[in-house]
Amino acid sequence: MTTILNCLLLCLALVWDAPPASMALQKLVSNTEGLLMGVANEMPADKYGFVPSSGEFRGVRSFAAQIKHAAAVQYLVANSILGDPVTADMSDERGPDEVRSKADVVAYLQGSFAALHRAVATVDDRNAFAPIKGVFGSESATRAGLIAGALAHSSNHYGQVVEYLRMNGIVPPATR
Repeated sequence: MTTILNCLLLCLALVWDAPPASMALQKLVSNTEGLLMGVANEMPADKYGFVPSSGEFRGVRSFAAQIKHAAAVQYLVANSILGDPVTADMSDERGPDEVRSKADVVAYLQGSFAALHRAVATVDDRNAFAPIKGVFGSESATRAGLIAGALAHSSNHYGQVVEYLRMNGIVPPATR
């Protein structure tokens, strides 16, 4: 089924001068997913509570909290686009308190990417830039803008957790 769908999307892209909005956004989500899932899977379970403690790092989130934070924002954006309920742990961008172990955090992150992929699948060339209710205050937003914002946000946290891996002597998967 996936192969047929990919072939269909490729054929559509060849017919049009530019790929459909959803197809282009799906690629961006997949790229960010590969990076963030890679570091989440690479960090050993016993290092999920790691927090840099010296210099400019004082007061930052733990590795697990960084990953949960990025995932919570992705759920917030996806659920807002899909019209699904937004929970308090999405709104305050912390993720569920009961998500603590590496397995739970990785599953939560993976679920956030699945939700984002579902949201992107609803975006088309007609609605990508149509105004919708924003999720970060009272300003309106667009579907494409919300997705781009979530991905930029996740990329920011990817950069932070890459440093956490390196502080623990681990080379991030994407740089090997």
